[in-house]
Amino acid sequence: MYEWNFGYLWQYRQLFANGLMVTVGYSLLCIVLGMAVGLIAGIGGLAKTRLLALPLKWYVELFRATPVLVLIIWFYYALPVLIGVAMTASVAAVLALSLYGGAFYSEIIRGGIVSIDAGQSDAARALGMTRFQVMRRVVLPQALRRMTPPLMNQSIMQLKNTSLLSVLALPDLVYQGQAVAHETYRPLEAYTLIALMYIAILLPASKLVRRLESQRAK
Repeated sequence: MYEWNFGYLWQYRQLFANGLMVTVGYSLLCIVLGMAVGLIAGIGGLAKTRLLALPLKWYVELFRATPVLVLIIWFYYALPVLIGVAMTASVAAVLALSLYGGAFYSEIIRGGIVSIDAGQSDAARALGMTRFQVMRRVVLPQALRRMTPPLMNQSIMQLKNTSLLSVLALPDLVYQGQAVAHETYRPLEAYTLIALMYIAILLPASKLVRRLESQRAK
């Protein structure tokens, strides 16, 4: 029978803390960049000009159909060869995760915008507002309330996706846990602690999303 002993992990607490900070840092960066990309792609995808809308739709479909692990590896190993520019593991990971998340964010944003009654936009245009003003003052403020729960759900997925950064040897939580497991020969304890640390972050966030969804349903 396997004898559990988490005491071995105490001396590596700093490694786990550093890994957690790296994970959270990459998550926040990829969430912010992904939302920026999603906003551009979501609004651009609604453009009447096919020259603008079609490439953005292709981008969304391509990234949504590709596993995120494949994207991370491809951005690190293949993209530098294609463009002839050296790329660090950090840059490749941020690009892959931000563009991957941006594809999903864009669909959430596009759906939120489309859900707003078109009559409001027509009324605003009749008052002399430009398309940009209509979007900024009328459509987006209303759409944001509807988009908040799904945007937060996607952000939670972004945090989960950062667990794949370890394949590029970035010192995230999973990578540090692997190092500790190899050092102590206690993989069950190390990975259990990693799981608990993810749960400690994600469980409150999930509860917040459910609360927002219930408030929206009222």
